[in-house]
Amino acid sequence: MADAFDVVVIGSGPGGYVTAIRASQLGFKVAIVERAELGGICLNWGCIPTKALLKSGEVYEQLDHLKDFGLSVEKRGFDFGAVVERSRKVAAQMNSGVTFLMKKHKIEVVQGSAQLEKGSPAPTVVVGQRKLTAKHVILATGARARTIPAIGLEPDGERVWTYREALVPKAAPKSLVVIGSGAIGMEFASFYRALGADVTVVEMMPRILPVEDEEISKAAHKVFEKRGIKFRAPANVKKLTKTKTGVSLEIEAGGKAETLQADVAIVAVGIVGNVEDLGLEALGVRIEKTHVVTDAHGATGVPGLYAIGDVAGPPWLAHKASHEGVHCIEHIAGLKPTNLTAPIPGCTYTTPQVASVGLTEAQAKEQGLEPKVGRFPFRVNGKAVAAGEPDGLVKTIFDGRTGALIGAHMVGHEVTEMIQGFALAMTLEATEAEIQATVFPHPTMSEAMHEAALDAYGRVLHL
Repeated sequence: MADAFDVVVIGSGPGGYVTAIRASQLGFKVAIVERAELGGICLNWGCIPTKALLKSGEVYEQLDHLKDFGLSVEKRGFDFGAVVERSRKVAAQMNSGVTFLMKKHKIEVVQGSAQLEKGSPAPTVVVGQRKLTAKHVILATGARARTIPAIGLEPDGERVWTYREALVPKAAPKSLVVIGSGAIGMEFASFYRALGADVTVVEMMPRILPVEDEEISKAAHKVFEKRGIKFRAPANVKKLTKTKTGVSLEIEAGGKAETLQADVAIVAVGIVGNVEDLGLEALGVRIEKTHVVTDAHGATGVPGLYAIGDVAGPPWLAHKASHEGVHCIEHIAGLKPTNLTAPIPGCTYTTPQVASVGLTEAQAKEQGLEPKVGRFPFRVNGKAVAAGEPDGLVKTIFDGRTGALIGAHMVGHEVTEMIQGFALAMTLEATEAEIQATVFPHPTMSEAMHEAALDAYGRVLHL
């Protein structure tokens, strides 16, 4: 006898568990299937534990600057095992929080790997000996790190790591090479450099953080170099070989061959969607470049089957997955769903942090817009200077014809906490006049946001 539900969600990451909660709020009988830990990769092996590591690194690195604040300590050091243990405890706490939420909303958690079989009105979900039938099935299976075994970019848990191995190593490496300068690669580069490791980042694109605005990318590059991180960009990875003492990476940069030696290599060259072993091909689900193809509401084309989050394509962000999931289930419920075209901020939690939303300056020009660009550096922001965090800037981009804010980009201390102000402004379709007329509190780093908006129209006050 099959277990009957209104909605079955496969995967309990930020996309899946949020979708399940919203479905329960809407009166659906819900089950969620998870083969590993509740909360998915984000809570257990991604977003949350990495931020715990990064915070430890940030605090430790600040000890180098105590004299600037008139402070001193007798002894400087770290217990790497304790740093990792704290990160795991934070992840466990978040995991228990999701467990509580599932119970609170009366969502049945089914542990195991799911497979889909033909059924009506939606595919049947088979988990071990159980068969779950539902009116609607939502895939939220996420993604995993991409590897390239042909040239040696395959994790072994000792000398070659993905993000997962980098979270729980037995000891801190003295040297490492990071392959890929996206958010994941740069966050681990930032953390291990904070603990004193010799770090080199290899990027195949002409510049690091290639999805960011070019000006912000270059500004971040300079600060990272000041912290001691080395870069090779653009560079092609030819081969990674394990040695007796670590790894040897053969690259080609600037037309010249070079070999990099390190204790460890971290592979951060993108992700692939978790689409295997689900039975998707047999159902006729369309898959392109390891991601499920959907319409604007998450529908796959197979009756009753939807996909959201990382498995449904970029941007690969937890908050995007949650937003898509809420939209999907509200659409299923016949409501006017949340706006799926709302701007999605991107954040990189390095030191300094990088945050952005909307179009880059180059993208605005490519779309035929007439961007008006404003900038304001933190070196003349009172709060930033007082906090000893003068590096970085805020950049705003407005449509020259309408005055609409179409992009905002930042690099600096805690800018990931500031970017939501611009995301809200864009969601509300704010113009330069409304942002300029907004009162920003003093002294705060957010004043740089106001000044950048003023600067776009030649009205900057403190520069």
